[in-house]
Amino acid sequence: MTASALPPATLRGKVACEGGCKTASKLRTMKRKAEATMATPNSQTMTEFCEQVNPRVLLEMRRTRPFPDMLRVQESWVAAAEKRVLLWLAARTPDRIGPDHLTVLGLAAQIGAGGFYALAAFNRYALLAVIACLGLNWLGDSLDGTLARVRQRQRPRYGFYVDHMVDSFGALALMGGLALSGYMHPWIAIGLLVAFLMLSIQSYLATHALGEFRISFWRFGPTELRILLAVGNLALFWKPVAHIFGGIYRLFDVGGTIGLAGMGLMVVVFTLQNTIRLYREESIPQ
Repeated sequence: MTASALPPATLRGKVACEGGCKTASKLRTMKRKAEATMATPNSQTMTEFCEQVNPRVLLEMRRTRPFPDMLRVQESWVAAAEKRVLLWLAARTPDRIGPDHLTVLGLAAQIGAGGFYALAAFNRYALLAVIACLGLNWLGDSLDGTLARVRQRQRPRYGFYVDHMVDSFGALALMGGLALSGYMHPWIAIGLLVAFLMLSIQSYLATHALGEFRISFWRFGPTELRILLAVGNLALFWKPVAHIFGGIYRLFDVGGTIGLAGMGLMVVVFTLQNTIRLYREESIPQ
């Protein structure tokens, strides 16, 4: 049937349908163009990034998007001297040894420290091996980032993620060994692990929200904690108990309780401090 043979009402409906279909087709075409524009790897807005669903484009966007600058806050007692030593070591590290090798060394040494703490329940000389493991842990954990920066081989996202996951697994191994050693009550060891993880979470969130990565708290950093633990091991080797107010307590129970109280206070103080700072920086106009 030709268009001229159609009733007027039917003809008008057909024309309207064709016009609507063309409009819908144009809208779909515009939407596809908008999505294609949104999918460009150089897109920098968070909304565009979150709405992107193409895995390949997401990967390219992550590669091209620069890692946000962050201020490293390292104000520990030995920070200046430690930095000079690390730069000296990095300049003399053989080329065949890379940052990843040092990261593995640090993790293996911390797991070894936990293992020797567990063995100390049967032989106290294992406490001396813990000190050697703490030294190797410092070397691996501290030198890997310095070596990457000196050689200009930095991978900020990879390094940040791997380094702190390694720290978490290492802390689990270390506190687990202490809990099995007989020199510290297991609940105190668990409390120290929880406090360490809470302090770490606070630090990582502050890095994202404030652009500040705090390595030390109240002049105490990882190196100072290793030194205190090594000195405590020497004291523990010779005298495993402490006499306080007429009572006899395990030396590491006393030290662990003090450390737990200190880290708990740090978590509360820095959480409140950062919360107030963010509230003021992002205040809503009335």
